[in-house]
Amino acid sequence: MTTPVAQHPIVPRERLQFGLDGDIPKYWFGGDPFKTRFWDALSLIFPPGEKYFMNCVRDYRDQISDPKLLQDIKDFNRQEAQHSMVHRQDNDRLRKQGVDVDGLSDMIDTMLNKEYRSKYSKAYNLSITSALEHFTSIIAHSLFDKRDVMKEADHRVRAMYAWHAIEEVEHKGVAYDVMIDYAKVGYFLRVWGLIHSSVMFPRTIFRVQRQLMIHDGFTLPQRLKMMAKGMWWLLKPGGLLAPMHKHYITYYKPGYHPWQEAEQPGYVEWMAAFDEHQRDPVKATEQMRKDLALA
Repeated sequence: MTTPVAQHPIVPRERLQFGLDGDIPKYWFGGDPFKTRFWDALSLIFPPGEKYFMNCVRDYRDQISDPKLLQDIKDFNRQEAQHSMVHRQDNDRLRKQGVDVDGLSDMIDTMLNKEYRSKYSKAYNLSITSALEHFTSIIAHSLFDKRDVMKEADHRVRAMYAWHAIEEVEHKGVAYDVMIDYAKVGYFLRVWGLIHSSVMFPRTIFRVQRQLMIHDGFTLPQRLKMMAKGMWWLLKPGGLLAPMHKHYITYYKPGYHPWQEAEQPGYVEWMAAFDEHQRDPVKATEQMRKDLALA
């Protein structure tokens, strides 16, 4: 059994209210179509993606006897199920805009839960799952710091992504432990899963985002102009993805374990605010932003 250095408890938080059925603007991220549709693409990807994660971990559940890991898997599944449910609620907002939500979700579901799971071994699918879980956990480094990169976002959508990132931090070691201890994935296959995911994940995001922007009526020249500006927002020094880089690289180290990096910015502040505000994730996120600004 892989021994983590330190870890947070996995706490499923159910029946949370974000107000996603409210008056959220079409371009809820500061009126910017590129930024908005980038995050909307992620929201469309998450439900079939979470289904894929759960399926890949379940492939090995019958081999596991360790009671703690079995409980972690149960809590992991509960958290992922909640993520799927809330993102479906958010995707209903896109459906009301006339977006082909079902068609785009089915495209991702077919790729992951049919093509990948029939084409690749269970071990390799779990390697891809662990790599994608690495991405979704280290996003906390970008979302929760003094830059407040989502300050222009609608507070309800911002809270949804904050809560999602917090819970990804909690269960980031589950798929990894199953992969190493039960699927017996070695260093090469683990790293190849990350390389594969490093190409597939952004390509899928931009594929869905492109469809959303075509739906919005933007011409090819308009989309190219927004893409150039948006890629600078993503990749520039100090941009959205910059704080993730050094944490992404650690996955390539031999002997790496997700819990070698126990503390992530914003986690303690969000948890304290969540308790203070009686489990209100929107108020918790706004309080966390204030606390981080003052730190």
